[in-house]
Amino acid sequence: MSSSIRRRWMPTFSQLVDEVRANLSGYTLRQDRITNLANVGGIGVSDLAVKIGSADNLAKGIVEIDDELMWVNSFDTTNLTLNVIPGFGRGYGGTTPAPHSENAMVTLTPTFPRINVKKAINDTINSLYPKLFAVNSTTFQFNAAQITYALPDDARDVMYASWQTPGPSKEWLPVNRWRIDRMANVAAFDTTKTINIYEKIMPGRTVQVYYSTIPNTLTNSTDDYATVTGLPESSRDVITLGAAYRLLSYLDTGRINLSSAEADINDNKLPSTAGASASKYVFALYQQRLLEESTKLQDRFPIRVHYSR
Repeated sequence: MSSSIRRRWMPTFSQLVDEVRANLSGYTLRQDRITNLANVGGIGVSDLAVKIGSADNLAKGIVEIDDELMWVNSFDTTNLTLNVIPGFGRGYGGTTPAPHSENAMVTLTPTFPRINVKKAINDTINSLYPKLFAVNSTTFQFNAAQITYALPDDARDVMYASWQTPGPSKEWLPVNRWRIDRMANVAAFDTTKTINIYEKIMPGRTVQVYYSTIPNTLTNSTDDYATVTGLPESSRDVITLGAAYRLLSYLDTGRINLSSAEADINDNKLPSTAGASASKYVFALYQQRLLEESTKLQDRFPIRVHYSR
């Protein structure tokens, strides 16, 4: 039976995206143009007429509503309507067509689309192990005739093992002799990870094993950061800094295709390597925080001496 270590509330995936985008807005003079969706009752997954609340934001090009990108090829100034091109216009750029409610935020030519921010967040999470890791636990009943026990397949390394003594003391004693097998026989154990216990433990007693695992990435906008990834709550800014430096590294390249004369004027105020410089600065902050969080995690879960036989 596997269970995650309990942690306090953390932001959702969507809130992390908002935080990254807010932080990134300080590194560019170009501010996204934002309005609201004015279709009564919102729009469905196949609607191509997008009414907006401001005539100042009528333009061709990429439009973002919630997590979906759309390609607008014409607009109606009288009815304040953006016309999405049929075929590939909905769910543009690898996003998923979805219904959107009335008054949803509409962003024209977003500098950092939400789909890109989400990818940068998950790329950061995927890069953390082994410096940062999640910690889970599993339990099983000790059998005197058995040496090898199955571990969950997501186990990467055993950190600590203990067994519960009988009686009212409720004491848990450390298991000092064990060995992990990361290439176990799947046919025998239905998992690729097992642990051999060489300790003299009373039959029938509960053995608990804490193990490290690779943090899980986020999928749904409502995913809770700590619950899904298993990372400590203090690592939140490690993720946002990691996502920010990845996105900033593309900022200079993005200036090659400018969407308006105003954007051209604003971008010319910045040196051509401004994005690269900002990315290096944020990367240094990311590295420092990653080191600090890694040290804290190692202090919390130190390597314990054990014997393999």
